[in-house]
Amino acid sequence: MKRNVLIIGAGGVAHVVAHKCAQNNAVLGDIHIASRTLSKCRAIIDSVHEKGSMQQDRHLQAHALDALDIDATKFLIRATHSRIVINAGSPFLNMSVLQACIETGAAYLDTAIHEDPSKVCETPPWYANYEWKRRQACKDARVTAVLGVGFDPGVVNAYARYALDTCFDSVDSIDIIDINAGNHGRYFATNFDPEINFREFTSTVWSWENNAWKANAMFERSQEWDMPVTGKSTTYLTGHDELHSMSQNLGVPNIRFWMSFGEHYINVFTVLKNLGLLSEQPVRTARGLEVVPLEVVKAVLPDPASLAAGYTGKTCIGDLIKGVKNGIPQEVLIYNVCDHKVCFEEVGSQAISYTAGVPAVAAAMLIANGTWDVGEMVNVEELDPMPFIALMNRMGLVTRIRDAQGDRVVDPELDMDQKAVAGRRVSYG
Repeated sequence: MKRNVLIIGAGGVAHVVAHKCAQNNAVLGDIHIASRTLSKCRAIIDSVHEKGSMQQDRHLQAHALDALDIDATKFLIRATHSRIVINAGSPFLNMSVLQACIETGAAYLDTAIHEDPSKVCETPPWYANYEWKRRQACKDARVTAVLGVGFDPGVVNAYARYALDTCFDSVDSIDIIDINAGNHGRYFATNFDPEINFREFTSTVWSWENNAWKANAMFERSQEWDMPVTGKSTTYLTGHDELHSMSQNLGVPNIRFWMSFGEHYINVFTVLKNLGLLSEQPVRTARGLEVVPLEVVKAVLPDPASLAAGYTGKTCIGDLIKGVKNGIPQEVLIYNVCDHKVCFEEVGSQAISYTAGVPAVAAAMLIANGTWDVGEMVNVEELDPMPFIALMNRMGLVTRIRDAQGDRVVDPELDMDQKAVAGRRVSYG
């Protein structure tokens, strides 16, 4: 059993990860939080204590760390006796933290694909450009590395695996739909790191269609969806991490990602982009100062973590899957609804950070108890989704399914019991 967790990062997602690790420290052991800014780590620890999130009286400690420094990260992993590292920091850190885990034997988890600060929307599949190059190294070292285990990517990958395993004989399409029907009350803000948020939308939109990569421009293709609780929303085809692994692992010919955007967001985004303020390439000012425009925009926008207190409304994220079962066409929606206000009351977070942080901790618990401790690098859809969904149901992210039989909670534990009964029936004739 693996115990003791090192959390890399001190932003909104790391805040949720710390709270949820604390709530489950009987399984996970000691908790350490590391970031370049020590005061942010300490603020998270103060929040954990204020909310009474500690399940047991165990170590909860803050550390200063530049996670791009592999040797420093290795030293901290060993010094804290951490056997699980949850990388909830910037995607720019992934490869450095992953290497430190390979060299120390600690399990590695992250919530987003690696990015090179100087490049945007590289040639698909993105995982092949970075993380997958370390597959053999993980296998040789018997290091478990679970990639992209937030919500999207992460939970939506598990939803797809669950649907393929239980609802269909064959699947033609998976449409991942991400709706945020919340209101933070600010003139303009992003729900997670502005730099990462904008980088997703400033270049080519890649989707997987007819077993090939298809390129579009951002906001070129739109679709209205009528989702549970949030109702009708206009979404836009967007490139996203999970497409790049699911397209390679699931054998489904069409996989697309759709995200909701309001007109105000699109207008502000368009102005910033047309002015060159979303560029990741440095420019020189009249005073001779070299700056990256995108970093300047990030600096003047609200910290996403600051949005939580006044956030209202709900999110709805899920997979709409179409295929065939017993020769009959089927359509299934597997989804989660999350409430911004409820998240804030529990852990002081908004729902965007909550939906990304909870799955990472659920995955850490499955590694700790051996269920997902596979000793190699995997994406979420390569793992058994049943224990993952069952655990999240108990941790605050309840999975529902809508199909021809109605709308109901997905109960993997019941499904597993039914499979066991069916197995006994086969065994005993």
